[in-house]
Amino acid sequence: MIAMPGQLFYTTQIPVCLWFLARNKKNGKFRARRGQTLFIDVRKLGNLIDRTHKDFSDEEIDKIATTYHAWRGEKEVGEYGNMPDFCKSVTTDEIREHGYVLTPGRYVGAAEIDDGIPFEEKMSELSATLYEQFYRSHYQEEFGGFG
Repeated sequence: MIAMPGQLFYTTQIPVCLWFLARNKKNGKFRARRGQTLFIDVRKLGNLIDRTHKDFSDEEIDKIATTYHAWRGEKEVGEYGNMPDFCKSVTTDEIREHGYVLTPGRYVGAAEIDDGIPFEEKMSELSATLYEQFYRSHYQEEFGGFG
């Protein structure tokens, strides 16, 4: 399953999800994939080509295709590996644990971001900013201006 971003199609602006189904996941040409599902989330890929339409670059299309072919077991494209925030191969048991929800974003997760700032410091800074914004909002509601 591939979760696509919005603005890809000229007839609709909504995001879509492509489902590729294989009748026989054990055909001898590729590795046995029975009981496994590949989720790919490409909602963050693509660039706007005009105000209302998005398009994928050749490199992005190649990344998606190579990931699928590697997961399928095609030796000439290399070894498959899960990539946070992009793709994950999950078992039917894992899908069952999630109540059979088939949203790729639920499985691929998000890539970890390490900006070098310790969590406690970052949380303290964000909390202080939030409290200041609450104060300003309340002040503006009460007095019609910023304090």
